Amino acid sequence: MPDRPDTRRAPLVSVVVATDRGGPHLAEALASVRAQTYPHVQTVLVDDGSADPEGLRRITDEFPEVVVHRQENAGVSVARNAGVRRTDGELLVFLDDDDRWHPERLARQVAALEDRPDAVLAYCGMRTIDPRGRELVPADQRQVRDVHEVLRRETGIILPNVMVRRSTFLRVGGFHPAFRRAQDLDLVLKVALEGPFVFVPGTLVDYRHHEGNNTRRHRELCRSIDHVVRLHRWNAHEKGRTDLVADHDASLAANGRFAAWSASRAARRALTQGRVAAAAGELVWAVRFAPAAPVSWLRRRVSDRARRPVPRPAP
Repeated sequence: MPDRPDTRRAPLVSVVVATDRGGPHLAEALASVRAQTYPHVQTVLVDDGSADPEGLRRITDEFPEVVVHRQENAGVSVARNAGVRRTDGELLVFLDDDDRWHPERLARQVAALEDRPDAVLAYCGMRTIDPRGRELVPADQRQVRDVHEVLRRETGIILPNVMVRRSTFLRVGGFHPAFRRAQDLDLVLKVALEGPFVFVPGTLVDYRHHEGNNTRRHRELCRSIDHVVRLHRWNAHEKGRTDLVADHDASLAANGRFAAWSASRAARRALTQGRVAAAAGELVWAVRFAPAAPVSWLRRRVSDRARRPVPRPAP
């Protein structure tokens, strides 16, 4: 008996770009969407009150396939939600205006979700590059085993490398409109309670690190992460999920270590510039924000060493 043809319809992927600046890398970002090998894609760009709408228009005019929606500045969470409302895809992907994708990114993530109907989200390998596109940090993501590893943030699952089912995104309420920082973390933590995540190996996303990144504002970022995680911790406690509370505690400890590392790096940079008072201010802030960070760091080092296999002597 001859094989029946596969009549399943390939899912539509909706790409949402939210920007309030355009910026020097937007054309490259949009070109990386155009270069995708997966053909069923729609792209919506939300101009969230950019200061130079004409300059942004000159860029988007080079990409007539991109639907542009302009609105008064309302913040990235509101802008992304507005973009989603103007799309139809069963799968959602969010592109920052300074990142870029490798051509197989969408095709491989779609295939992963098609192979795992129970999975609610796919994430892929993501490296960090500099403004010129040179690699700074290679991709190091891995497959999470369960919801606990997601909540503990044991591997890099953030908005730039995520593809989420539209039904799941809508079920959890999308992006919280009040969050202007760490809104992607809030989304990932909500989605993690809805079902398993699937990892697509290989470097498929380039996250660009430069002076304009919001992540360079480490104090705001650390405070925002702390706020989001504590809200989710409270929610887990109210529902009697003590196992999840422990996960959020581990996440808060990791944020404390990140705050201490970020502040120490900023302090060293200030010292090289002769700004002694600024360096001291960074260290004082770190001690106040994360007084337990040194102890947490030491415990983690001891734990990591304990998990390392003991080398056997050569025969």
